[in-house]
This record gives sequence, C-alpha cells and structure tokens, in this order.
Amino acid sequence: MINLPNTKLRQTGLFFLILLFLLAGLNHFNNPNFYVSIMPPYLPFQSELSYIAGFFEIIGAIGLLFSQTRKLAGYGLLILLIVIFPANIHMALHPEYFPKYSELTIYLRLPLQFVFMLWVYWATLRKKAVGDNELY
Repeated sequence: MINLPNTKLRQTGLFFLILLFLLAGLNHFNNPNFYVSIMPPYLPFQSELSYIAGFFEIIGAIGLLFSQTRKLAGYGLLILLIVIFPANIHMALHPEYFPKYSELTIYLRLPLQFVFMLWVYWATLRKKAVGDNELY
C-alpha cells in the first residue's frame, strides 16, 4: 500500500528521492562505462558491480514507494551510498583521469554524497517518514 508522508514537503522530497534513485539506477544500464571508469582499480568485476549498484538503486526506489518497505529501502540505500563512496574518493584523488569533468564537479561529489545520505534519512528513517503514525 502506498501511504505518503503527512506533509507536502515530505511528499515532494520522497517523490524526488524516488526519481533520483530510479534514474540513477537506470543510468547504470544505459551508461555503464561512466560508472566503471570511476571505480577504484583495486575492485574486481567492475562491470558487474556497476550493474549490481544500478539494480539496487532501482529496487531501493521501488521500495520507497510503499510504506511497508520504505524503512528497509532507506537502510538499503544508505548502505549503498556508503559502499559507492570510494568511487567518489577515487575521482577526487585522481581528477586527471576524468578530463571531461571540472575539478569543482569532481570535488562536489564528495559532500553531495552526504547530502543524499541525509535526504534518505529524512525521507525514510525519521519518525513519521513512513507516512503513518508509527514512530521510530
């Protein structure tokens, strides 16, 4: 059952979070070379890891739709954001590998990751984020 949060701000925030993860997840399948290119070289199976991350972003976005799965999806997306953070660090440490992107863009990815983490927390794990009166 889709049970939306209680305020328009939370509904809008949740909607855009779902859209963000859905589009990002689909982009892993449409543009896998980008995601592989930012992975640290020590990671094996980079193509497969990129597809797995995209899959879980899509599953997470779908999980955010339903109040029964929103909290679990929130935890899953937080874990995913933590797991993929080394790719952003790799970009920041080696901007010369990414000449298509400005250094500002590359460095902004680091704090932006924390913004996404806070957004997921706000939309899914704070009290009443699920959309009903359950507090946790």
